[in-house]
Amino acid sequence: MSSRLRRWPAAGLTATTAALAAAALVLTGCAAGASNTDGQSKADTSAQADELVVYNAQHEELTKEWADAFTAETGIKVVLRNGDDSELGNQLVQEGKASKADVFLTENSPAMSLVEQAGLFAQVDQSTLALVPEQYRPSSGLWTGIAARSTVLVYNPSLISQDELPTSLLDLAKPEWKGRWGAAPAKADFQAIVSAVVATQGEKAASAWLEGMAANSVEYRNNIVTMKAVNAGEVPVGVIYHYYWFRDQNAAGEDSGNTRLRFLGNEDPGAFVSVSGGGVLKNAPHAKEAQQFLAFIAGAEGQKILSEGYSFEYPVASGVAAREELPPLDQLGAPVIDPSTLNGPQVIELMTDAGLL
Repeated sequence: MSSRLRRWPAAGLTATTAALAAAALVLTGCAAGASNTDGQSKADTSAQADELVVYNAQHEELTKEWADAFTAETGIKVVLRNGDDSELGNQLVQEGKASKADVFLTENSPAMSLVEQAGLFAQVDQSTLALVPEQYRPSSGLWTGIAARSTVLVYNPSLISQDELPTSLLDLAKPEWKGRWGAAPAKADFQAIVSAVVATQGEKAASAWLEGMAANSVEYRNNIVTMKAVNAGEVPVGVIYHYYWFRDQNAAGEDSGNTRLRFLGNEDPGAFVSVSGGGVLKNAPHAKEAQQFLAFIAGAEGQKILSEGYSFEYPVASGVAAREELPPLDQLGAPVIDPSTLNGPQVIELMTDAGLL
């Protein structure tokens, strides 16, 4: 049984809410925080024994909105310990059964798979799983999708025409693309994309593609720097996730004003949709409340917070629509991949062998 948590003055628990009531992975992921990849400082918040502890590798601003709304509904205090996917995934594996974490949230699936493979997740409540379409959660049911982001090409039309763009991510390994595209191979975002290449093409083909990438690509620090480089005309094309571009366009467009996006579709690995995950730890000190928090995130209110917030990520649950600026998620032509099969350690090995890490 979980211990009872501190109850704070609640704004009224609705019936709906009540009903909803890493060892070898060396990824350098998007640091948690409103601008994870921009190197913002990480929070190191201490928790008391009666507070729900969330190891958070999602965007800090988004998760804080979720936590605040959950506390307002239930009176349960939530403490966020923020870090990046790999940092927290590896920490959970190292802590094992001794961990004080109740919930783990990530931006990309491989860190979730690492913790799942270590046997550290509890089964997610069936009522929560039912909120999420099967393609956005692992078949194991040991964690669930909470958000998604699409792989895209960002390009500078003053340097390359739409007709000249590659029709597949795999084309970028060809000699004619030498020095003409950029990416951030050291980041968990791109490593998740590579995991999709492995899942759809096989290890041998992925290894050959990575060798082509090592020969052709220009390395940048993160997705935002990659987009800035395309915007500045340093390279014609970059591989990023969609939401960086839409977020910048929604602001002043300073870092994307000279660029456009291409969604590759056709179940190409370059159309990969990365699923952000949420799971409850098997030895969570507050297991009941942890399940309730995960249900809240996947529920209509939590997904609406995501949809209406700053992040421009895709909601994946409870039938909540994405922001109107985004093309519909179910029309992106993404490859169908069980997110729990994405193998982070294998990707790291292949990328290291190719000289990318």
